[in-house]
Amino acid sequence: MRVTGGTLKGRKLHPLRGMTIRPTSDYLKESIFSILAGSVEDAAVLDLFAGTGSLGIEALSRRAATAVFVDSAPQAIKTVIQNVQTCSLEAQSTILKRNVLRGLSFLGSIDYLFDLIFIDPPYDKGCVKKTLQLLGHSRSTSDVATIVVEHSKRETLPEKVDCFTLSDQRHYGKTLVSFYSTVL
Repeated sequence: MRVTGGTLKGRKLHPLRGMTIRPTSDYLKESIFSILAGSVEDAAVLDLFAGTGSLGIEALSRRAATAVFVDSAPQAIKTVIQNVQTCSLEAQSTILKRNVLRGLSFLGSIDYLFDLIFIDPPYDKGCVKKTLQLLGHSRSTSDVATIVVEHSKRETLPEKVDCFTLSDQRHYGKTLVSFYSTVL
């Protein structure tokens, strides 16, 4: 697992050991960031179910302004910290140990609205719709936010959830990547 583009291209990231975490493949990261192209630079990024932190770190490497990493697993938090330190991104990063499915009200204490949100929960657990609803209720997204959801092809997502509308979907093997946009 490595950073696939930007200023940290090629930097190896530490994996999560001994957990049933499914890290985003380098190929999939390259594909996602190719689609996002111009919406990463200067963005405030939120990486929910961060795992190793690879998506948020990839965004920072591609000139995002800041990233907040959220996960509930202690080993995941340790790995995100290790990867952020390995990449010297501490000044641009905030790492929070929180259970996303219990609510996102804690995002209200952060001084900015998020432009780019990654949601990569455990597959086939029904987490995506609930996370999108919680994100909408948190009112922590900018008016031009893009939400990237990585999920199983077996999990059907609604066209609209709260203030977000499904704008694109791409298939990658057993994975489906859904892109939501904010509706004003």
